[in-house]
Amino acid sequence: MVNISFLTGLLGSMVLVTGAAWPEGIKPQKPIRSVKDWLFAMGGLIMLAYAILGYLQGGAIFFIFLEVLVAIASVLMMLNTDDRIDAAVISVSSLGLVIWSLFLFEGYSTVVFIVGLCGVGLGYAFTEGTFRRSVALTLGSALIAIFSFTEGSWVFFWLNVFFALFSGYYLAKEILAYGRRHRRKNK
Repeated sequence: MVNISFLTGLLGSMVLVTGAAWPEGIKPQKPIRSVKDWLFAMGGLIMLAYAILGYLQGGAIFFIFLEVLVAIASVLMMLNTDDRIDAAVISVSSLGLVIWSLFLFEGYSTVVFIVGLCGVGLGYAFTEGTFRRSVALTLGSALIAIFSFTEGSWVFFWLNVFFALFSGYYLAKEILAYGRRHRRKNK
């Protein structure tokens, strides 16, 4: 028998990893026109469904927190709000989820989850093609992968490993491009 929960997680992961791998535009464009941002938004919604199904089957509630924050960040991303507004809304939302998480504290892995949650949420909301977005997505995904490993949630683990790798790839490209521009400027 096919497990609908697993298939939902697999589909959501594939959409999100495709979004993470999708090349950044040469210049940032409106999110409504960005394939990458649409993949992030749709993948996040599918993963919210997966997190709810997983929780109903005895999984950690923390993954629902993650995906709720991703949904909030996706709305901000698609509305193309200013990064300062994004940071404020995500910070307030994260703070609420952090406080709730602390009440459910299950050990130090919860702290890793909380910091990763904030990173992923900010990374979603920040403008495409920016250094801060790549840093937030890379670090947040890596921390969520660590948390997923400790929880034994293999779909979330592999999703976040690949997401961190692709985000890290774009971060490395940005760092190298900055270095080249800086060297040319100093000549």
